[in-house]
Amino acid sequence: MSRSRRWLSALAVVCGVCLLAPSLASAAGIPAVSVTTDPNGGQQYSLTLQILILMTAVTLLPGIVLMMTSFTRIVIVLAILRQALGAGQAPPNQILIGLSLFLTLFVMGPVVDQINTEAVQPYMAGTIDATTALENGAEPLKRFMLNQTRESDIATFVRISGGQGFERPEDVPLRILVPAFATSELKSAFQIGFLIFIPFVIIDLVVASVLMSMGMMMLSPVLISLPFKLMLFVLVDGWGLIMGTLAASFYT
Repeated sequence: MSRSRRWLSALAVVCGVCLLAPSLASAAGIPAVSVTTDPNGGQQYSLTLQILILMTAVTLLPGIVLMMTSFTRIVIVLAILRQALGAGQAPPNQILIGLSLFLTLFVMGPVVDQINTEAVQPYMAGTIDATTALENGAEPLKRFMLNQTRESDIATFVRISGGQGFERPEDVPLRILVPAFATSELKSAFQIGFLIFIPFVIIDLVVASVLMSMGMMMLSPVLISLPFKLMLFVLVDGWGLIMGTLAASFYT
């Protein structure tokens, strides 16, 4: 009961702060919410509104990383690789996610640099407004997704939405491009995973056949094949091949 009261008290404090924030901002001389039009026709947002937009973007950042970058393909391929090795939870989920995040940063590096050059730096210098910065920042990311998305997937979601198609790929809106990109990434990840699985399946079949021919049916084939799969993976420099193949599978 005391825990519930503490949660209710904390919720009341948060609601009170949210309600009083505009009054406090006005009392401090900061306009709470205001949008002004500059002489060039652009719009300037107040500091409070900019902070609100920034906090909203931060909450959406995990979804952007998962569905609009190379993270999806990388983490699925690494998970399939661990399943093919049959080593249980080695490497653990934290290692796989960490590898996926840093490889995603490597792959998305040119896109991030372009966003910084065309959107962030001009906005910080005051040469463009917030709306133009958002448009310039979304353009490199959209171009990256278009390069990785199959036309058939885009056509599928255009048909579902009841649209008539687009003259140029650049005209595809994000509401259609994002699910089409996620679908294409899933297809690519499972295609790469299938190719990774084949050598390990062959080892399992050979080991199971040898054990059956020797009459050792009570011995688990997985227990015998695991060292051979690990040895094969190490001898061919498997981690280097996997990381290099994943990075090279993207083109910007």
